[in-house]
Amino acid sequence: MIGTIVNTIAVIAGSLTGIFAGKKIPKTLRESIINLIGVVTLVIGMKAALKGEDAIVIIISLVLGFIIGHTIDIDKKINSLSERFKKLVRSKNKHFSEGLITAFLIFCIGSLTIVGALQEGTTGDNSMLLSKSVLDGVTSIVLASTFGWGVFFSFIPLFIFQASLTFLAMNLKDFLSATMITGISATGGVIILSLGLNILGLSQTKTSNILPALMLYPIIKQIINMI
Repeated sequence: MIGTIVNTIAVIAGSLTGIFAGKKIPKTLRESIINLIGVVTLVIGMKAALKGEDAIVIIISLVLGFIIGHTIDIDKKINSLSERFKKLVRSKNKHFSEGLITAFLIFCIGSLTIVGALQEGTTGDNSMLLSKSVLDGVTSIVLASTFGWGVFFSFIPLFIFQASLTFLAMNLKDFLSATMITGISATGGVIILSLGLNILGLSQTKTSNILPALMLYPIIKQIINMI
């Protein structure tokens, strides 16, 4: 769990730096860096997605996952929860929800998160999450300078999500094969790809609604293996 703890601290430190020192960064530079983050997010998502070997399982998981997410409108529920949290902390930042959700998706739905947390849970190796901590720390500085406190409070879902993945991996070592982990990461890569397009303003897909695909992949994969 050390990797997740370090990652959480990095996001907290980076966010606070961005919030209090971000005003010194020119607006044009911040916008350019946000676009750069969008491009990097695309590359990370594409790289992870291309590692997937079971394209059919990934596609089925994504389609069914999006249908489920759209039906129960996960995006709306997350936004609503974010707005409640915004009122709780008495934030007047109009970008609070956008910042929290964007930061959470960037920090938590990438291949580094999934593979890193699962790796720490199954082998105790936290090197991948420690590397991710550096990336997230730098990214949180830029995001927080633009979106404010919403990025800071993303440390809460970040810790819960990664800790849960690690704990799950510790108890499902025999079930989670290397192929299964790669497949889940590839599915997450497509979600990150979608997020990158949103950051660049090239798409308005409600990325949060695709999240159920991550849980569906291992189930569908197991069913197909049994046929």
